[in-house]
Amino acid sequence: MNLPNILTLSRIFLVPLLVAVLLRKNGIEVDTGWVVFRRDGIALILFLAAALTDLLDGYIARRRRQVTRFGKLFDPIADKLLVSAALISLVELDRVPAWIVVLIVSREFAVSGLRYVALIEGITISASEMGKAKMVTQVLAIALLLLAPRSPVFEQVGQLVLWLAVLVTVASVVAYFRAFWRHIASKRPASPKNDDVGVIRKDLADTGNRP
Repeated sequence: MNLPNILTLSRIFLVPLLVAVLLRKNGIEVDTGWVVFRRDGIALILFLAAALTDLLDGYIARRRRQVTRFGKLFDPIADKLLVSAALISLVELDRVPAWIVVLIVSREFAVSGLRYVALIEGITISASEMGKAKMVTQVLAIALLLLAPRSPVFEQVGQLVLWLAVLVTVASVVAYFRAFWRHIASKRPASPKNDDVGVIRKDLADTGNRP
């Protein structure tokens, strides 16, 4: 178990803790003596710490040449768990419309299914720039909406970034499916042209006329 995989697993383990903090009815307050952290602040710290592991695990894995099958499988799963859990919790807190969360989560299932089908076909679909932009906008939107109770500015900017995340999410799923169909089309054998068929028939006729 190398460091990138440990970071990936830590992101998964932070998800239930984040949900527990966000949905705790009585609230949470931690007084450090200098700063008092309440529920939204603690949730933001947990969420950003988990998001930071997503940035670090891939960077460390590539730099140390520690890319593993475990990391390739669980890294996107950890990302989807983190974003989905945070958004569903924000729906419960009436900060995000439910239909937006359904759209984003459905996209994650669709892309995961597409990757599985592509794997069966022997095709590897790597993360696209649009997919990375999707993750960045989603993380930024969630972070702002976690701070929404502290200021209306966070609420307004967070809603704008959330709409941007929706647009990028839709664009990214279209890009993934287009990439998949391009791979499929490139693997199909080319059908012979009419001229080629004529040449084949002529060759067969000549062969039949040989003594």
